[in-house]
Order: sequence, then C-alpha cells, then structure tokens
Amino acid sequence: MRLAERSWTDVDAVETDLAVVPVGSTEQHGPHGPLGTDTLTARAVADAGVERCDRDVVVTPAIPVGVAEEHRQFTGTLWVAPDTFRAYVRDVVASLAHHGFDRVVLVNGHGGNVDALREVAGEITRHDEAYAVPFTWFDAVGDDTAEMGHGGPLETSFLLATHPDLLDEGRFAEARDGGSAGWGEWTHRVNLAFDSAEFTENGTVGDPTRASEEWGEELLDRAATALAAVLDAVADRETTRPPHR
Repeated sequence: MRLAERSWTDVDAVETDLAVVPVGSTEQHGPHGPLGTDTLTARAVADAGVERCDRDVVVTPAIPVGVAEEHRQFTGTLWVAPDTFRAYVRDVVASLAHHGFDRVVLVNGHGGNVDALREVAGEITRHDEAYAVPFTWFDAVGDDTAEMGHGGPLETSFLLATHPDLLDEGRFAEARDGGSAGWGEWTHRVNLAFDSAEFTENGTVGDPTRASEEWGEELLDRAATALAAVLDAVADRETTRPPHR
C-alpha cells in the first residue's frame, strides 16, 4: 500500500507493522541518464518487492535527496550533509512507528547513502521505538553487483526495463567514451579521490552500451525477490534487544 495514494482511514485499517521507505538521490548519471536514477530504481524495487511479499506492507514516498556531494561538480546534483540525512530518515521512521509501523526496511538506490543508512538504522534500533534495516538493491543481484559503476550497464539496463523514456540512448557511446572503467583512483587499496569528477570526465563509470532491457528485467527480478525475503525476515524477527551484560 502506497501511503501517498490512500486516505488516512484506508491506512488506519491495515493490520501490519511492516513498512518500506525507498531512499534515493538526485545526482548526475552521465550525459545519458536522469538525475533521479537512484530514486527511480529504489522505488521500483520497493514496489516489486512488496508485490512479491505475502504480507501487508505500507510504502512511503521516496526520499529523493541523499548523501551525494561526491557529484557536486555536475549541474543538477543535490545533496545534504550525512547528519541531516540521518536525522531526516530517523524522523520518518519515528513517524511510521507512531502509527504502529515499527518494522521498517530502508530500500536504497544510492551508494553514497550506504554508510549513513547503516548508521541510522543502528541508532533507530538501539534507541527508538522501531526496528530498521537498510537494503541496497544493487548489493542483492548476485555476481552482477560487480558491474554497478555509475550510469553504467547495471543502472542503464534497469532503466531500460522500467523507465526507458528517461534515457538518451543516442548518448550511450558518448557516455562510455567520456567516462571511466572503474570507480575511484586507487593506490594500495586506498582511494585517493573524493569526487567523481576527479576520475570521470562526464560522470559515467562503466559502459552503458552493454546495457539491455532483458538484463534490467533480470536485475529487477533478483532485487525484488531478495527484498521480499528480507521483508519476511524482518516481519518474523524477534526485535527485543539483548540486556546489558
């Protein structure tokens, strides 16, 4: 059930404590991809995963701005500080818990949010009246996770399957040629770069010309199946915290 599309009385009648919060970003994805890629993918996975779950689940509107200052050189990118992001997510979860939806999965589509989401989920679970866990869709697609990049074949395939009208397919080759093969600038397992503009001219990481609609459908299928399993595990888990030892 999408909260934004139902009345409060509809939501009040749902007997569940399970909720999903899609979390994305508004940031560059090369010359070929929409700024909202991470929000679009998070929302698509959230919807598909909930559809596969046999339980009632409420789904909030997506959080569209995250921790994305690493893309600040590219016009249109928006970001908030990690503290602001964590506080916002925590407040959203607290409002859900106020209405009894106190088991929450944060469905994430942006790599820059990963650390902050893990941290805030821990804070929520330890100190608030809720249990929260982060789920990042591209970490749940098996061996293809290694292909993630940025605006590369994975995200481009996903959008070909879900939002093809938002991609500029005529610029896939340009994106590849002006991008980089991998994320960062590494020496002895240390990433010397902090901003993506340091190692990719146009913001792309990976080769979007390798993308396909079929691959995107497979990615969505894997991510949705994994999310449904996580929702079941969260619904069944004992959430009482261990006592002090």
